[in-house]
Amino acid sequence: MNILGIHIGHDSSAALVVDGRIVADVAEERFIRVKHYAGLPIRAVEYCLKCRGLTMADIDAVAIASKGSVPELNFLFDLHGAKEEKKASLGKAVDFARDMLGRPQLKPPLYVKNFPLAPRTEIIHVEHHLAHAASAYYTSGTREKQLIVTMDGVGDDVPIAIWRGENGKITKLQSFEPSGSLGWFYSNVTEALGWWHGDGEGKTMGLAPYGDFTKCQGVLDKFTPKYVKGELVEPHDFGRFCYWHEAGAIQWHFDEAAEIQPLIAKHGREHIAAEAQRVLEEQAKAIIFPWLEREQTRNLSCSGGVFLNVKLNQRIWESGRVARHNIYPNAGDSGLAVGAALYAYYQANPSAPIHPIEDLYWGPEYSAKEIENILKARHLEYRRVDNVEEFAAKKLAENKIVSWLQGRMESGPRALGNRSILMSANRPENKDVINARVKFREAFRPFCPSLLWEKRAEYLQNHRDEFFMITSFTAQKDKWDKVPAVVHADQTLRPQTVKREFNPRFWKLINEFGKLTGEQLLLNTSFNIMGEPIVNNPREAIRCFYDNGLDVLVLGDFVLEKKV
Repeated sequence: MNILGIHIGHDSSAALVVDGRIVADVAEERFIRVKHYAGLPIRAVEYCLKCRGLTMADIDAVAIASKGSVPELNFLFDLHGAKEEKKASLGKAVDFARDMLGRPQLKPPLYVKNFPLAPRTEIIHVEHHLAHAASAYYTSGTREKQLIVTMDGVGDDVPIAIWRGENGKITKLQSFEPSGSLGWFYSNVTEALGWWHGDGEGKTMGLAPYGDFTKCQGVLDKFTPKYVKGELVEPHDFGRFCYWHEAGAIQWHFDEAAEIQPLIAKHGREHIAAEAQRVLEEQAKAIIFPWLEREQTRNLSCSGGVFLNVKLNQRIWESGRVARHNIYPNAGDSGLAVGAALYAYYQANPSAPIHPIEDLYWGPEYSAKEIENILKARHLEYRRVDNVEEFAAKKLAENKIVSWLQGRMESGPRALGNRSILMSANRPENKDVINARVKFREAFRPFCPSLLWEKRAEYLQNHRDEFFMITSFTAQKDKWDKVPAVVHADQTLRPQTVKREFNPRFWKLINEFGKLTGEQLLLNTSFNIMGEPIVNNPREAIRCFYDNGLDVLVLGDFVLEKKV
């Protein structure tokens, strides 16, 4: 059974699920090169079909992550008659007004590609938070009973929903109104700090450990909803909800962010960030823990953009109340296409096994011939190396910065060893070097480590499997000074533990580096510069390589080095 998942909006994406397995998932931004692109995922759909050699005639169902009508599908899939997505009354009124005033209508030109739906193919609408829930539950690897919690800003008028997952079925237990949004609260603080709502929340989280919430505890209370024993007891009126279009992406805004700015000036940026993080953690725990007790389970699955907050995930794990903790790694809206497709599959096949995910390598890949043709066309000086892992490990041991493109591109916001910028974590100054020379971003921002799965106990306290950099852990004390470039201000690491069978080449690279330095761990950050999507293809990798302070570029087995 072939199901195509679609999300149109912030982080538009497409995914393909075949017989319950995710075989493709990619955000349109990786092709368009506009971060958080919100238009039609045309190239993403094209890739999903191409990677399996399918046409639209092979697709059994298209699952769209929205409970309401999505008129954009009419063009994307050439829908007519009974399958046509109807416009809301307001949309019809706007079209009528434009016609009466002689204004042009929004309509794609003939050369924009679409994908006519086969007559037998069904369109299935999946509510926003249900798609998030499905992405978490149907990748958990178990049909056992578990609590599912989804949290983001707002999707389909819901910011937070609570679900039960059991025996292949998802049942809604509770959902809250937009006045209960913890995501909007955290994003308002992010905007007040000067960063993009819907993108910069990770910066707020990264800044928080430099602050002390006790210096301003309580000053943000008037800007957040309050939860007690799993219920919303004090809704918050967020006021006017606004948006801004920027180069094909959507940025949100609340006037309330302006009220937070004077508090930042008074108390300090890092202290306000620390207080925002404290409030988020305390309120999220006030929702999650009571519901775990009500459901009498210690199994928890999570998704939605709030769960990209690795510190929150650490607090939940370290509480001791959770035995099995599954967070869908592409937790934001770009993961909705996967969730919608999985939900549609398991609705049709309720007794099917639920598979765990072992990696996120679901994007495009490029053959050695394709890579070499690109290099030759640009008249670049390069060479092919027999043991590229050993070569790269030696360069890293010499404290060079290595950019690394291998195999299929990762799904989601994290580089997991196929579209990565790598450096030794053994010197404290390397964090500042990467931020200043390569990423061109704020000096306080931390980096993640990739380490051998076999060595996780040597680096992580209270460890569990963490393959996707979605939870932070306190670093073992004897490693604070051994890998200082990836130990954050609060002595935590946000790791990827690398199993040999999941990514043999990346595992070998880290292992070879360990032989040379004694540390089976590398600093690993996404292959891009600040404000741009992660690179997809070798052309983008080459462009990025020559636009910053990288030393070495490895494309498959091909190597380029800058001359000093």
